[in-house]
Amino acid sequence: MSFARKVWHFLVAVKDGLSLVFLLLFFLLLYAVLTARPSPVPVREGALLLRLNGAVVEEKSRIDPLAVLMSDSAPAREFQARDLVRAIDAAAGDARIKAIVLDLSEFTGGGQAHLQDIGEALGRARAANKPVLAWAVAYADDGLALAAHASEIWVDPLGGAMIAGPGGSHLYYGGLFDRLKINARVYKVGTYKSAVEPYTRSDMSPEARENYTALNGALWEEWQANFRKVRPQADLARVTGQPAEWVDSAQGDLATAGLSAGLVDKIGTKVDFGRRVARLVGDDEWDNAPGAFAHTELDPWLADTQPSATGDKVGVVTIAGTIVDGDAGPGTAGGERIAKLLDDALDDDLKALVVRVDSPGGSALASEQIRLAILRHKRTGIPVAVSMGNVAASGGYWVATPGQRIFAEPETITGSIGIFAVVPTFERLAAEWGVNADGVRTTPLSGQPDLVGGFTPEVDAMLQSLIANGYQDFLGRVAYSRKMSAAQVDAIGQGRVWDGGAARQIGLVDQYGDLDDAIAWAAAQAKLDKDGYAVTYLGDGLPTFDSLLENLVMRDSSENAGARDLFALVAGREQAALERLADDVRLVFSRRGVQAYCLECPMPPQPGKVNAPQDALTIFKRLWLE
Repeated sequence: MSFARKVWHFLVAVKDGLSLVFLLLFFLLLYAVLTARPSPVPVREGALLLRLNGAVVEEKSRIDPLAVLMSDSAPAREFQARDLVRAIDAAAGDARIKAIVLDLSEFTGGGQAHLQDIGEALGRARAANKPVLAWAVAYADDGLALAAHASEIWVDPLGGAMIAGPGGSHLYYGGLFDRLKINARVYKVGTYKSAVEPYTRSDMSPEARENYTALNGALWEEWQANFRKVRPQADLARVTGQPAEWVDSAQGDLATAGLSAGLVDKIGTKVDFGRRVARLVGDDEWDNAPGAFAHTELDPWLADTQPSATGDKVGVVTIAGTIVDGDAGPGTAGGERIAKLLDDALDDDLKALVVRVDSPGGSALASEQIRLAILRHKRTGIPVAVSMGNVAASGGYWVATPGQRIFAEPETITGSIGIFAVVPTFERLAAEWGVNADGVRTTPLSGQPDLVGGFTPEVDAMLQSLIANGYQDFLGRVAYSRKMSAAQVDAIGQGRVWDGGAARQIGLVDQYGDLDDAIAWAAAQAKLDKDGYAVTYLGDGLPTFDSLLENLVMRDSSENAGARDLFALVAGREQAALERLADDVRLVFSRRGVQAYCLECPMPPQPGKVNAPQDALTIFKRLWLE
């Protein structure tokens, strides 16, 4: 009886717990519905206020409701680059908008190509006689890249501006793995495939250093050229060449230092800035707070200026984030999800297809799955163009190979044609603790892979052959696509990464251009009238519940967040370094198969757990990891 009573109490406790969880979810949904209603006057005459309290991305990630409930903080907000460009272009030609205001106090950055696209849109707005004003407590490279296009840049008296430039250090774990007696078994092809170096070395190889130097040098030159073009008065040489002397000349006052170097135009509080904007666009009739001004925010503006979708359709499929097996995403490029989007669109009578890639690669199996789905569209006879964003490297280039024409920007990072896999084994660590493996084999593969005993020479040779064969497949796909020989591709491959300018010179891309250029080319190839087609983003738009949850969570996040000074920016970079450490550990110890991934490229958010098919290497690893 005592045991039965305990079981009954346990079942009652489980029931009560589940009831509380569902009750909480019900009230959360109810609150979201009540608070997500649009304003009765969503668009007002005044300024378009772009409060960028988050990061600029290619594709917004879905919010995990369970993760939100379990977390003590809201997820970082994301802004799609194309939404910002569309909003600014619409404001440039709308009489209701008197000025565009950038609030960059909580801006966490974005890719160089995205920021340049947004900056050019701000330039078009200024050319249409719309003033652009920016304010922040502190500006770093990404914030300045946007603010540079403003007619007035304001900074808080307690803030400042600094420019670091691309580059920095990576973490190397070779010495740690030796100390822990862990064997990181690396299988790769490519002299420059440095994604595996952190697990085998304690420093950067000469080949990787050569590649990094060329890549970062090209990106830095492009950043400076873009900045000088819109702010020729800025003394970049002093700010970047003698930063300590520059700051010391202002007695450590970074706001004054930024003003003296031409990085900013005005020093003032947010209230001062708001009053300046109010003189241009009018006071806010709904808010009497100091510094308030008449404005419309991004979301209602996008809803009000939604373009009409009539005429023949040009489809755009987005491949953003790490390419993974399964149905992950948006924000992560799940191979099954993207292939299904493409296959479903086969019945949509698309006249052309544009593949938008902003990915450092990932799973070779998922990359191939996406490539085959793109080819199914190409076989229907429609033109297929590829538009590269910030990054289209390794697996990101793999999925670009079906394109008839590849567009990239000078700031695009591409190439990294090579594959690898990393499998840890622990025979040395086990022996250190007195654990040894012994037994009887009927074949060289019996009991393999072996966690404690290690791999036999035959298994090592088989896995390396698997990687070598995959590399030859990669070369063949690129060679066929770019009309080169395999030897020519191998000479520019080997895992090496290129900036957009160099990639164009060596034939990996066809021409400079953004997403709009790629869409226009594809439409022209399909013989569509210039103004007679509609652009359809496959899978675009969040489900209703996701939209409500995003509205609720991001509103709370915005209310609880605050402006960041330069020390907070530095702390944010330290946090990013810790996250990169976790990503590195996850990469080597997770159950991943053959990878076509680029270490030199920006790290996207990591995907959650997905159910996925396994390639041969994943099957090998699962034998002892489960």
